[in-house]
Amino acid sequence: MKYLLKSILIASSLSFLIACGEQDQQQIIYQAQAIESADECHLCGMLITNFSGPKGELYREDRGDKVHKFCSTRDMFSFYLDPENKRNVTTIYVHDMSKMPWDEPDDGYFIDAKTAWFVVGSEKTGAMGKTLASFSQQSDALAFAQEFGGEVLDFNQVDQASLM
Repeated sequence: MKYLLKSILIASSLSFLIACGEQDQQQIIYQAQAIESADECHLCGMLITNFSGPKGELYREDRGDKVHKFCSTRDMFSFYLDPENKRNVTTIYVHDMSKMPWDEPDDGYFIDAKTAWFVVGSEKTGAMGKTLASFSQQSDALAFAQEFGGEVLDFNQVDQASLM
């Protein structure tokens, strides 16, 4: 009987530890990282800080805590929209352009791209020419589109055609 109780106690402890381990894995939220002067765009290899406009970052579940940084939101979406990448991406950040000047993106204002609003087709350009202006508030995106042209889309509406 003593052996049976000890076995049950060990099994219960292991189940608890496994459950806690799984819960910890699900709760990992990666933070946006500062863009350093030597950081290169994951897609095109250009130095990120040499260009104006919003930048992007993302994490893939199969790469652990390695952040992929992009010189523009357009390059970030070009990478993300590839089906192989899309299913593996866990976290995506973009600059909130309502909080900073276009020519000086501030890494203190990264927002979750999945909740952001994007202006495509504006007259503003980024590292590779056309880019998607990113905003935390729809009203800011609409005001930007009214001033600089373009169409306002939410994250799920951005597709390959939006990048042309």
